[in-house]
Amino acid sequence: MIDHPSRRGFLGLTAGLTAAALTGCAARPTTGSTSTGGRLRAAFAGGGATEVLDPHLANLFVEAARSKAMFDKLADLGADVSPRPRLAERWEPSADLRRWRVTLRQASFHDGRPVRARDVLASYARILDPKRTFRAKSSLAVIDLANSRAVDERTVEFALKRPFVEFPNVLAAFGAYIVPEGAEDFTKPVGSGPFSFVSFQPGRSVLLKRNPGYWDGPPYLDELEFVIANEESARVNALLGGQVEYAHDLTPTTARQHGSRVTMVRSPNSGTQAFAMKVDRPPFDDPALREAMFLLADRRQLVDTVMPGAGQVGNDLFGKGYQYYADDIPQRVPDLDKARALIRKAGAEGLTVQITTSNAAAGFVESASVLADQIRRAGLKAEVVTGNKDTYWADILTRGSLVSFRSGSMPIETHIAQRLLSTSTTNATRWARPEFDALYDKAVSTADEAARRQTYHRMQEMLHAEGGLLVWGFADWIVGTAANVTGVSSAPANTLDWARFDKVRLG
Repeated sequence: MIDHPSRRGFLGLTAGLTAAALTGCAARPTTGSTSTGGRLRAAFAGGGATEVLDPHLANLFVEAARSKAMFDKLADLGADVSPRPRLAERWEPSADLRRWRVTLRQASFHDGRPVRARDVLASYARILDPKRTFRAKSSLAVIDLANSRAVDERTVEFALKRPFVEFPNVLAAFGAYIVPEGAEDFTKPVGSGPFSFVSFQPGRSVLLKRNPGYWDGPPYLDELEFVIANEESARVNALLGGQVEYAHDLTPTTARQHGSRVTMVRSPNSGTQAFAMKVDRPPFDDPALREAMFLLADRRQLVDTVMPGAGQVGNDLFGKGYQYYADDIPQRVPDLDKARALIRKAGAEGLTVQITTSNAAAGFVESASVLADQIRRAGLKAEVVTGNKDTYWADILTRGSLVSFRSGSMPIETHIAQRLLSTSTTNATRWARPEFDALYDKAVSTADEAARRQTYHRMQEMLHAEGGLLVWGFADWIVGTAANVTGVSSAPANTLDWARFDKVRLG
């Protein structure tokens, strides 16, 4: 997931809370065997006036969490980042992996209309509209929509452009939500999710209410309110002060300081922390200089400085612990002598390396500062440039040569499809290799599990040796909750149980 919250501070949060919340009157416990009732207030970083409720445009964590509350996808990712059926009851491929038949659950939109196969096809057609840019477009591009069809009200038969064994990953793709056929106005969105829309103030709050007819069982909460607090200190202070019951995306330092006063829920191995080198332009179009960067980076120092006690060292590969992760590739360790030799080989002695970073994510500026010191120790010059936090994630797709980067969880196949193919729409490293693309095609077109694993391994060997992503760590994802909150799962960000408020109780 890309996130690019802006910062407005604690005043921004209090401005976003409703009068009821400020007076502490929101929680209204009710009786009943399936509901504890009340309103849970969840504080997230936001995107100001640019925030949207169109689930196909969701990009921020708060937009993703709100979309999950109001809409469904056909599938979502389990704790092991493998796809699990959601609005799809089941799926079945043809023998040649070119057609997939998906059976829908019996579910309804908030206005009472049933979720039909036509709604699924219309939702995917909207995402794939060539005149528009939606996050899930690259994932859904494998679908031959013209030859796909609604077999009946609850059965969709997808035709694919090529054999694709990873199609369930597509159904779980970030932003691939199902909306009613013809939906374009999302000022009062109608979905099929566990909560339905009540009100929206962009950059301030979204209020939702319980959907009693949700197919997966009604939520325990009566109401769910998302409030915006861009500063991490504002989120945790609101939690400590009783203004919210859930504070998203907290730092290890905050967890240590306040862990005795509120509950800290950690999800290990959730956030990939990295620097992205653009391989299509100087100076990092020289593989010797990229290798020098890999060898001068002291990952342990970065982890201990930026996320002490709440992270693991990375090895320049995405998805540690996920299916197909190449954990047998030797861990890189600092080797300054070899790094200096590679810098000389690249003719880069005395070169100034510019690191573009921003306050778009916690720890970015700190890690850039640490890496700058490590670069200087290897004999290069280093300059840290702080970019616009509000446009950072869009800017780094085309600008800069070395930029701060992080990612939430997704299948390794999806990470490759979205970021590392010649056709990828969020390719921050500008990695584009026909032979790599061909290996991806080979991996996703075979039903042979062993062959697919071997191919993914070869791709990761290429990335480890020549790629542009310097993955220095994997962070725990930390959220804080009030003492009266239960049911918050320890799940990697971007997976089904992350920010899943329909299973949360108050009281």
